[in-house]
Amino acid sequence: MKGHIPQETTSFVGRTAELARLDMALAHRRLITLTGPGGVGKTRLAQRAAARASVGRVAVEVAAEQEPGADRRIGSAEGTDSSRFPDGTWWADLATLDSPHLLLATVSDAVDLADHSPRMPVEALCEWLADKRLLLVLDSCEHLIEACTHLVGELLTAAPGLTVLATSRRPLASAVEELIDVAPLSAEGQDALALFNQRVTGRLGHAPLAEPGAAQAAAAICRRLEGIPLAIELAAAQVGPATVADVADRLGSRFDVLSRTDFVWPRRHQTLRTAIGWSHELCTPQERLLWARLSVFRGAFDLAAAEAVATGGPLRAADIAPTLERLVTQSVIIRTATADDAASGAGHRERYRMLDTIREYGGEWLRELGESAATARRHADYFTGLARWADESWSSPDQLLGYRVIEDTHPDLRSALDHWLVHDPARAAELAGLLVYFWTCCGHLKEARSYLERALELHTARDRARARALTGLGATVTLQGDYALATEISAEVEAAAEAGGDEEEQIAAACLTGLLGLLMGRPRKALDAVRAALGAAPGFAFDSPDRLRCNLVEVLSLTALGDFAEGRERALELREHCVRTGEVWTRSYLDYQLSVVALFAGAPTEAIGYARTMLESKRLIGDAFGIALGLDLLAAALAAEGRAEQAASVYGTGGAYWRSVGHPQRGAPELQLVRERCEETARAALGDQAYAAAYAQGSTAHGPTALAAALQPDSHTA
Repeated sequence: MKGHIPQETTSFVGRTAELARLDMALAHRRLITLTGPGGVGKTRLAQRAAARASVGRVAVEVAAEQEPGADRRIGSAEGTDSSRFPDGTWWADLATLDSPHLLLATVSDAVDLADHSPRMPVEALCEWLADKRLLLVLDSCEHLIEACTHLVGELLTAAPGLTVLATSRRPLASAVEELIDVAPLSAEGQDALALFNQRVTGRLGHAPLAEPGAAQAAAAICRRLEGIPLAIELAAAQVGPATVADVADRLGSRFDVLSRTDFVWPRRHQTLRTAIGWSHELCTPQERLLWARLSVFRGAFDLAAAEAVATGGPLRAADIAPTLERLVTQSVIIRTATADDAASGAGHRERYRMLDTIREYGGEWLRELGESAATARRHADYFTGLARWADESWSSPDQLLGYRVIEDTHPDLRSALDHWLVHDPARAAELAGLLVYFWTCCGHLKEARSYLERALELHTARDRARARALTGLGATVTLQGDYALATEISAEVEAAAEAGGDEEEQIAAACLTGLLGLLMGRPRKALDAVRAALGAAPGFAFDSPDRLRCNLVEVLSLTALGDFAEGRERALELREHCVRTGEVWTRSYLDYQLSVVALFAGAPTEAIGYARTMLESKRLIGDAFGIALGLDLLAAALAAEGRAEQAASVYGTGGAYWRSVGHPQRGAPELQLVRERCEETARAALGDQAYAAAYAQGSTAHGPTALAAALQPDSHTA
């Protein structure tokens, strides 16, 4: 199935009428906004509606019926593209954003646009969506209403096949918007009671509900909480330490007192506020403090992050884990587990998150405690340290784990950068510089450029942080194809490194010069620059990330100059150590070079093998630009081996990836002729019509599925 919808982790209850109305709206309207107060279930309803629209209503209902007890979990499951949205259903979580600054980047990421061009972001996004028929879900728009309204207007105008489903506490106020007010579950109906019962039995089995008076007490709880799903879930979480009847009694005794306060929300949200406030009162002082401090996280976090940010005063490091578990039990914190690829070494890691409404309440308490600034600084310190570790791990066996960590913590790294930009621009420059190569490899070029430019504008002192950020900006604009600006930055970086006399800065400057030279078709300049820097500071290639990248540029330059023998020898030498250590990024480009050498040497079978190994690495990293390069090379090698139909299909898949990065086919200029020659060979073997059909098949297939097929030795890519 094309697209992504967040996995449902708990059962879905009721909402039959709302889902039917949403089905109809999604079939006939282009902008639908689910409105209602926090905690009423807008996100869950959007998840279920998006899944039904994506794989078909019947398929979702059949899948739900296969799970006893109506414990219906859905997500990015396999399905067909026979829905009304053949280009997929895509989810953008806007709750992680503090401001509109990264709205475009977040939506672009959500629809798999890893734009590497220097175009305006909205222009690139509009062009990417223009010919697609897809559903875009914008979740939690209320704090970005004006920006969301403007962006949605631009996208709907540019992309006639686009449908937008938004969730927001306030309407987007668009002329084409259909509003669907999401009301609480009927307090007197069966759905609210079913939700309460399922949450209790999911943790404790049926025993608590079998006690005398439990059924009547459960119904009373649902009536008192007016059917608001989040409030019901919080109440259900109190069962265990107390009976259902006790929970009903305690809720009643607290309700009047708490409902008279005006602590967080206006009076129309009093019931939910009361339920959250009641849960807060039932927490121990340690649990309340941890709740408040954890509200600083924007995305999911793990135990190590919680310990680093929340420890202090009455909360010792040893207290965090058990206190966190108690908050999970009380439904204040949601546990989410990620199973990272085994090759990363990360294994199964438990992560946690807060719902927006719960986080808002915790944030209010954090401000009341006067701890907001200190907690935000600890948060920024921790994620800066995490970025340092990931950077130091670049040329180590932990490289792939570093990629995973940076991607997993992306919302909080953004938050840390925003904090430093206001409070310590030097730290902002440092953090942006540490992240730049992860960003560029993971397709966040525009985000990288924006943060680097803002940090450099604020931090003007000539120190290592500025030098690294400037070098990173040079690499970013080079990869965007903005060679004029890249040339200016490269000259400035070279001059600063020469004046400073720092060997690592000089190696980094040479690496930038080399990258720019390669992409501009000046491999001799690239080779001379990196060899001069490496010769002036001898050492092992894997001693530092910049040194390793410089050695890679040397290999790329040798091949571009036609010195295949030395290029192959150096590539194999570096590749051997990459294989031993588990380093992925450098190895992928070494495999690329070895494939190029084999292709020029008339050994297409060998070229195919190296191209596929390169693509496996790029798939692990999620490097769309690298995947596009590798698919072009694989297609050329397949054509050279006489596998014309498969070559045409792989060329089509490669073309789709090139469109996703916002560029026509790029890469080393010297490869253009051989690529064109191989493509002509495949076209001649198939004929124009058959070639076009095979190309279209690869171009329109689901990217990851087509890539996986291309990596199979005997596949015929579909």
